[in-house]
Amino acid sequence: MKIKKVLVSQPKPTSEKSPYYDIAEKYGVKIDFRPFIKVESLSAKEFRQQKVSILDHTAVIFTSRHAIDHFFSLCAELRVTVPETMKYFCTSETIALYIQKYVQYRKRKVFFGATGKFADLVPSIVKHNAEKYLVPMSDVHNDEIKTLLDKNKIQHTEVVMYRTVSNDFTPEEEFDYDMLLFFSPAGINSLMKNFPEFDQKEIAIGCFGPATAKAVKDAGLRLDLEAPTMEAPSMTAALDMFIRERNKD
Repeated sequence: MKIKKVLVSQPKPTSEKSPYYDIAEKYGVKIDFRPFIKVESLSAKEFRQQKVSILDHTAVIFTSRHAIDHFFSLCAELRVTVPETMKYFCTSETIALYIQKYVQYRKRKVFFGATGKFADLVPSIVKHNAEKYLVPMSDVHNDEIKTLLDKNKIQHTEVVMYRTVSNDFTPEEEFDYDMLLFFSPAGINSLMKNFPEFDQKEIAIGCFGPATAKAVKDAGLRLDLEAPTMEAPSMTAALDMFIRERNKD
């Protein structure tokens, strides 16, 4: 079956120069953007149940912009005034610069890694090993941060501040696509929650990353396109190749 309409389970690109738009024009395909998941803050009550005091800490580790947003929104809800002496350690410069949305940016109190990987931020944390670190996290996370901080004997507290939930479809929303693209196992979970009677038939499913690929197969669905690969390091490159092959006359 030819691909005429694709649903990408991510927010619409902010730039008009997105490769998705190039693909749409190149093959005459309609591409819609609609996240299957959304991130929401814990309530103040849920946060308090973890019995963590923000002001007992002298530094915060941020691994995403979501973490920054939900840290400061919870502080506001809890009426916690973050002291100017608080230090911030971020996994990338992009995340570090995002802090400016909430506090005055000073290099002496904002630190970031070079590659976006947490392991590359650890040396900066070790240099400031007298700090008491707070690590805002999602309800779904792995133990990489805990393992590395424990290994380096860093005082820290991990605390859940936000969660990933299904972004439910309304009855008015059309769902008539030839192809669906997913980027996380949570997206697959949302698909099955929204459409418990989902019958894949000829609908092609593509995904990014091995964890998402596993989720597709675990849900009993057929995986038609998996990225990244050597030939297609990005989802858009993989999609371009897939549509070109599928839409051959």
